[in-house]
Amino acid sequence: MSKAKSRKYKRLLIKLSGEALMGDLEYGIDPAYIRRIADELKTLVEMEFEVAIVIGGGNFFRGAGLAEAGMDRITGDHIGMLATVINSLSLQDALEKIGVFCRVMSALKINQVCEDYLRRRAIRHLQKGRVVIFAAGTGNPFFTTDTAASLRAVEISADLMMKATKVDGIYSDDPLKNADAIRYERLTYSQVLSEDLKVMGTTAIVMCRDHDIPLYIFNLNNEGDLIRAVNGENVGSIVERGE
Repeated sequence: MSKAKSRKYKRLLIKLSGEALMGDLEYGIDPAYIRRIADELKTLVEMEFEVAIVIGGGNFFRGAGLAEAGMDRITGDHIGMLATVINSLSLQDALEKIGVFCRVMSALKINQVCEDYLRRRAIRHLQKGRVVIFAAGTGNPFFTTDTAASLRAVEISADLMMKATKVDGIYSDDPLKNADAIRYERLTYSQVLSEDLKVMGTTAIVMCRDHDIPLYIFNLNNEGDLIRAVNGENVGSIVERGE
């Protein structure tokens, strides 16, 4: 198997939504689905990629949704951050069961269940071949896990940020509603922002643009697409700086 050092990218930041862990369930975590994700991540480690992950908490709670229902937004966001810790620990367990060394690092202090987030320590874990899962978003309310993913990608000097979605890339319209929607293979950050394509939050896109981190959108539900994407196959859409 070819090694990561011969490829354009070495250090990856992968953004998973909380819903990605549900599989066919209505909420929570599907053990079979999370094992399949863990297997693909193990393959990346064996290919000598350095792998960091940010997971959302939408399979349990969304701070914005709780706020719309009447809860204080800051309280809701803190509940959402704790949901990401649950997901992070679950993925850590799945990885460790198949022999992958993994560390969960939280932006909130929860020392009894995971490490505090420290940038230099996170980079050291990655250099030693450990998967690092960043939990609790940025540790601050009003910031999405997309923004947290971009922030962590910048902090660890990731070569590529990958976002797992329910569709195989970026489309001109919602492909689940419009069969005529066109899939873009390659876009610039400026195109995404000017055309208001719903890829990630504006703050997250701008951070990637300003620090020149390419963004790859792919469908995690297509088994094996994560590996195909890093091998250079056309299974998604890439956003990067234009000429």
